[in-house]
Amino acid sequence: MTLLSEPEETATVRPVAGRLRVVLMLDVHDGAQDHFLDVYELLRHQVSAVPGHISDQLCQSIDDPARWLITSEWEDAAPFLAWVDSPAHRDMVKPLHGCVRDTRSLRYTVLRETQGERTFDSSAAPLRPGEHHPGVPAAPRPGPDGVVRHALSFTVKPGTEAKVAELLAGYRSPQARVDDTTRLLRTSLFMRGNRIVRCVEVAGDLVAALRHVAQQPEVRAVEEAINPYLEEDRDLDDPMSARVFFQHAALPAIHHHAALKSGQVQRHAYLYPVRPGCGAALAELLAGEDAHAAADPGSPLVRATVHRRDDLVVRLVDLLTDPASDPATALGVAGPRAAAVLGKLADIPAEHPVPSADGLRHLLAECAMTSVTDRRSADV
Repeated sequence: MTLLSEPEETATVRPVAGRLRVVLMLDVHDGAQDHFLDVYELLRHQVSAVPGHISDQLCQSIDDPARWLITSEWEDAAPFLAWVDSPAHRDMVKPLHGCVRDTRSLRYTVLRETQGERTFDSSAAPLRPGEHHPGVPAAPRPGPDGVVRHALSFTVKPGTEAKVAELLAGYRSPQARVDDTTRLLRTSLFMRGNRIVRCVEVAGDLVAALRHVAQQPEVRAVEEAINPYLEEDRDLDDPMSARVFFQHAALPAIHHHAALKSGQVQRHAYLYPVRPGCGAALAELLAGEDAHAAADPGSPLVRATVHRRDDLVVRLVDLLTDPASDPATALGVAGPRAAAVLGKLADIPAEHPVPSADGLRHLLAECAMTSVTDRRSADV
């Protein structure tokens, strides 16, 4: 077996809790093997200098010479996750684009290790069904209504917002039915400044639905059309480049609350000015407030979904009233102390303090995203 690390001289030493093993599977293009090896020779020294990195190995399949494996070991998940989501990582792996057909990254916590007669157990506990590692978003799961919610967020070059909005609003909707068990229900797209947020609702397999949408000619055409305007380069003809882009753009749904209320519903999205390091706390605050509002028959809130990646927090809401008439509920802070807590978690100007009425109106205007398109399948 492959050793996870060099053992110490005494059998009483235990590995650091939560050591991480990363397995990266790659398919290398025919004729690109020498280039791939040259790139790896450069990359491995750069990766070894990343804080938290312990070791890595390059392996080639004995069954298929085009299939390769890179395994690496890290002190724990935190430094790896911080690095793999950084601009430095995206720049570092760009030389692999063009010589690698596809990649798949698997991450594992090292729990037990055997080396001859010596065994080592990590103090990290195995995850139970439904649990996920801190810092790693849980796999998208359907809500009580059977709907899986997810979002993507990316930025475009300043000055191109109007052109991008025109492109994203003008394409023909893809076929909603994916297969016998999966259907695309709704796609809502919003902009704030140069940031785009695309929220999707799916019945069934989210990955299958996203793959289905990406393969539709009308969607592929608009994605190619907006490529020149993106702040982060991507090549949709290069699976690795596309994978890196969409992984970085992922904006998971952290919380969803809904209630059966009758009336004309309007959909809105809010992008919050989060203070550094306060994204998780703000998401929890909004989730708790939305749970109370959804359960309150007198509240105009029908549905609310909080999406978060690090300090990027977006909230999608369906309301029975004009947000301007109830900015506290629209912003998710209708509770007696919620607005004051929001004032500590969000970057709010001193001249418009929250929870004053003026502050809430100003914050609502600052957070509100512009709707670009809202598409639903015919039977929703």
